[in-house]
Amino acid sequence: MARIGVISDTHGSLSSKIFDIFKDVDLIIHAGDIGKDEIITELETIARVSAVHGNIDGHDLLNRYPRQMVLDEFGLKIHVSHKDSHSAGSVDIAIQGHTHLAEIKRELGKLYINPGKASDSVVILEIDDRSIIDSKIVFL
Repeated sequence: MARIGVISDTHGSLSSKIFDIFKDVDLIIHAGDIGKDEIITELETIARVSAVHGNIDGHDLLNRYPRQMVLDEFGLKIHVSHKDSHSAGSVDIAIQGHTHLAEIKRELGKLYINPGKASDSVVILEIDDRSIIDSKIVFL
């Protein structure tokens, strides 16, 4: 079984609670508004990180991280963007941030995830044998 931690809208600050919540994850996905590159460096001490930039991120982060991407992880296709999940296409999971409102919903066979603002909430996904076993919002 694999675990993915989903986070967004850190805005340059990372709660120490994140380290406990994400301690057993295999991958961390950051859905933009990183704030500063040190956030990614800190998250990489926990697990491998894939990230996109958001609307508040400066040129250094815009040049380092894409606006959106599609990951092929643990047998699932995952679209990640800061605020463009409507353009996710044919994927299993669409992740976006931006609204600061945590939400998990399933529509037309696709799981849509917004982890909310990192100071308030994150999402944990559990995947086994190319299937989503569990998805939950964890409030800080």
